Amino acid sequence: MRIPDEYRDPVLARRLLARTAAIATRPWQIMEVCGGQTHTLVRQGIDELLPAGIRMVHGPGCPVCVTPLETLDRAMDIAARPGVVFTSFGDMLRVPGSSTDLLSARARGADVRVVYSPMDAVEIARAEPDREVVFLAVGFETTAPANAMAVLHASRLGLRNFSLLVSHVLVPPAMTTLLESPDCGVQAFLAAGHVCAVMGWTAYEPIARRYRVPIVVTGFEPLDLLEGIHMAVRQLEQGRAEVENQYARAVRREGNTEAQTAVSRVFRVADQVWRGLGPLPSSGLRLAEEFAGFDAALRYDVGALRPREHPDCIAGAILTGTRLPTDCSAYGTRCTPRTPLGAPMVSSEGTCAAFHAAGRTAAATGSPV
Repeated sequence: MRIPDEYRDPVLARRLLARTAAIATRPWQIMEVCGGQTHTLVRQGIDELLPAGIRMVHGPGCPVCVTPLETLDRAMDIAARPGVVFTSFGDMLRVPGSSTDLLSARARGADVRVVYSPMDAVEIARAEPDREVVFLAVGFETTAPANAMAVLHASRLGLRNFSLLVSHVLVPPAMTTLLESPDCGVQAFLAAGHVCAVMGWTAYEPIARRYRVPIVVTGFEPLDLLEGIHMAVRQLEQGRAEVENQYARAVRREGNTEAQTAVSRVFRVADQVWRGLGPLPSSGLRLAEEFAGFDAALRYDVGALRPREHPDCIAGAILTGTRLPTDCSAYGTRCTPRTPLGAPMVSSEGTCAAFHAAGRTAAATGSPV
């Protein structure tokens, strides 16, 4: 564990906090767009240790949380069908749709299985040719290459009983939407290192220039985030708006070109609905026409869907950073990780789950301004 320990050094953490305090002359709001970063910030108390006036805004960085209700309701319908093996990562099983979740569907007899990779789902399809195997393919640019490789592998094997229910989202269009909102007070971004490890950061450069916002690519350890915050504040104080890379040990400007090639072959950019943000143009991925036979949404007609959010859940406001979990009347009482009303409380990257795990209460946190 030598490397993680190096990035959790409390002495260096205090030095970075002091350096940030020394250069900050006014309040600044910085948004992290990664659920993993949110959990580190909250678990370590970094957001509460920052200099007065420096505020972290928790953005829509949880891939599970932004998966639209319509996709989840379609997943429940498909999973309940005879002869279907519905596969997913574990944190998707308890995410509530309009009326139920995949874990409940499994309890009622559906063959819902947790896998650790889409390749596991391909292997199930190969081993059980008499069953239809569906994989719920969600996430940001980070998970798209693995899902693309699964489709390519299934195609090479000639599998006709494997398909993806796709709900991929892209980070840059969401950032643009947030910046164009009249309620947006975000002045800089911390970009997710794992997304940039795949896609690089060239897509962020036009956003930084057009909207005059610093964007700093950061890792996920405490010192990564503290240094990233310092770099963002330094840019803001100097009147600069550039893309900088704190996560140099893992990210290159051009990203992983082989992964990008696989994604561009299998997927096409498309309009996408985000839970909490609504429909955003060119903000998601769909399967290319060549691979339409692997599209579960086309293979299974589930009819008209009428998704309904729980009336007490303010997940949309939390995902856009305009509210904190502690602003929700159900937080910690009717909505807990055991009994979640919305995705941000059940997901391992959700803001509500991060606040709950850290024991945050309304009295200890301030609402966004």
